[in-house]
Amino acid sequence: MKKYILEVCTDSVRSAVEAQEAGAGRIELCSNFIIGGTSPGRSLFRQVKENTDLEIRVLIRPRFGDFCYDDYEFSMMKDDVQMYRELGADAVVIGILLPDGSLNLEQMRELIDLAGDMDITLHRAFDVCRNPYEALEQAAGLGIGTILTSGQKNSAWEGRDVLKELQKKSAGRVNILAGAGISPAVIDKLISYTGVTAYHMSGKIVKDSRMIYRKDGVSMGFPGFSEYEIWQTGRENVRKALEVLEKYE
Repeated sequence: MKKYILEVCTDSVRSAVEAQEAGAGRIELCSNFIIGGTSPGRSLFRQVKENTDLEIRVLIRPRFGDFCYDDYEFSMMKDDVQMYRELGADAVVIGILLPDGSLNLEQMRELIDLAGDMDITLHRAFDVCRNPYEALEQAAGLGIGTILTSGQKNSAWEGRDVLKELQKKSAGRVNILAGAGISPAVIDKLISYTGVTAYHMSGKIVKDSRMIYRKDGVSMGFPGFSEYEIWQTGRENVRKALEVLEKYE
């Protein structure tokens, strides 16, 4: 019998708690989900670990933007991998590219060595690399257990043909984790089309701020994003996704 996996992307303690209460067993923990995620802080990790029994995979990404890092940024990444190993994370989620679009194998090996017995996921840096099939073989050679990918498209459904080919070529050596635009309905279609058994979703809902007084015309970040909306994992969205996966077990 195949094992189906749902990984929930969370960037707050509340979201992690909601994921667990919906029945999820595993999360990717990050900060700043709204910009694709960056490395979480120590206190966020410790609070999630204290308040849940979840398997925690920690995103290691020092900033928003591309995946080609300078020496300062790479030093930060090494420090974070070491820290989360000591704090008891189950896995780290990493990805580094060279300017030519290929995997930076040297730097990836350094991080993998620092990770010790933690599992390794190659994140969506994979989706902007120049050759996904070459990167798949390199990831397998590095001992990476999971590749998080949308099939090099903006959503996993758009990238379904590449996901199907990756699933075939991986041949069980690397777990293909489909992410981007994942919903219960999309999971149902992707399982049938691609054979992929692992899915990554936020289950996002947008909650209204508790603030009564609201100052108009002042933005703290990207223009167009409200300061009075809170993005959070929705328990019901996660529960429905798990129900879909249970049909196939």
